[in-house]
Amino acid sequence: MRVVLASLTAATILLSSAGAFAAGMMTSGVVKSFDAKQSTLTLNDGTAYSLPKGFKDPGLKSGKKVELSWHMQDAKHAADTVKIIN
Repeated sequence: MRVVLASLTAATILLSSAGAFAAGMMTSGVVKSFDAKQSTLTLNDGTAYSLPKGFKDPGLKSGKKVELSWHMQDAKHAADTVKIIN
């Protein structure tokens, strides 16, 4: 009985952490560059994010502080949302 309970507990922990990882991450930073044609946003730390299709520019420009929700897609950072926080 203990073995079954321990196995179920371990499986629950692993599955819940995988679900949290898939949900995406949040980060904030300062815009280094924004390329609407290429749909990319680069922060001052050098991290580049691809923007979602249909992205509506909220007024992004160099020096603006932003908050992004993002996830990894094909070994690249893919932004889900971008919000100016200045």
